[in-house]
Amino acid sequence: MSGEGLKGSVGVVEAPAVGVTTPTLNLTGCGLNPPIVIKGSASQYVKLNVGGSLYYTTIGTLTKHDTMLRAMFSGRMEVLTDAEGWIMIDRSGKHFGSILNFLRDGNVSLPETKRELNELQAEAKYFCISDLAEACDKNLKAFKDKESDVVPICRVPLITSQKEEQALISANATKPVVKLLINRHNNKYSYTGASDDNILKNIELFDKLSLRFSNRVLFIKDVIGSNEICCWSFYGHGKKIAEVCCTAIVYATDRKNTKVEFPEARIYEETLNCLLYENSKGPDQELIQATSTRFQGSSYTSDDEDERHKVGNASNGAVGGGHGHHSGHGSGAHGPSESRGASGLSRLRSSKNN
Repeated sequence: MSGEGLKGSVGVVEAPAVGVTTPTLNLTGCGLNPPIVIKGSASQYVKLNVGGSLYYTTIGTLTKHDTMLRAMFSGRMEVLTDAEGWIMIDRSGKHFGSILNFLRDGNVSLPETKRELNELQAEAKYFCISDLAEACDKNLKAFKDKESDVVPICRVPLITSQKEEQALISANATKPVVKLLINRHNNKYSYTGASDDNILKNIELFDKLSLRFSNRVLFIKDVIGSNEICCWSFYGHGKKIAEVCCTAIVYATDRKNTKVEFPEARIYEETLNCLLYENSKGPDQELIQATSTRFQGSSYTSDDEDERHKVGNASNGAVGGGHGHHSGHGSGAHGPSESRGASGLSRLRSSKNN
């Protein structure tokens, strides 16, 4: 039958021309395996990579309701896997945990903000989970009477006890935690001149970091803590990984003074290091060993101490200059490490001043 005879016919689909081949998709360069069909017992576990978020669940959970996931894991649809066997799903993984909980239990706690409700509803509609989509729609109608939905940029818990601190850290074991202990009333002596300003600088830096990394790190503030006045603590996988104490006792001629410092570069460094604990596996141990070896035996020194070291080194250099021909070998042995330390301090100081 000719093509003209097909015009106006209902339900007729033209076949591809003879000799025309359908192009195949080459997935080798993408690190993906050819599509496969997943079908197994309800108790069989599968591992899913949903937009970069990793999940373990059973085929029974995925096929419990009549959804797209049942079609994917009952042999009716092909799925893609990567080289490690993770099943790839090209969706955001932010709310997929709520999707799985709804499939398991038939209900789930819904988000409290309009934006996240819309996001969860979009995922429910994509996976054809009508009951969850209707529940989101019902809650969204409650927001229609409100003129605006104000979402805080970040929330910083203010802990009131050691028990509360441990509960917060344990509940966020998969998320890095940064804690600032600040309690000016713990001081037994007079403060040095710049201490008050440095306390405020530590608080301001904490506020800036909490705004910058609120979606990746849990920031908590302690105002009734131990005998410390100003101390930063960093946690990863529920364990303390670093601490930066900003308080020191200095001895004057006839009395003791409390000095509060502002080691900005060190605080930034430890904050970035704790981001290595975002994933479930934790940071590369070789990387941790390399960075810890670099600073082994070193300690933070204040600006005043650095100045005294500079003056001392300058005077030693002047004395050594007259006897350079006697001590050339010794200076050659220590010169590179001293120059590296000096250049490192100068870089930190220049970035701090900028």
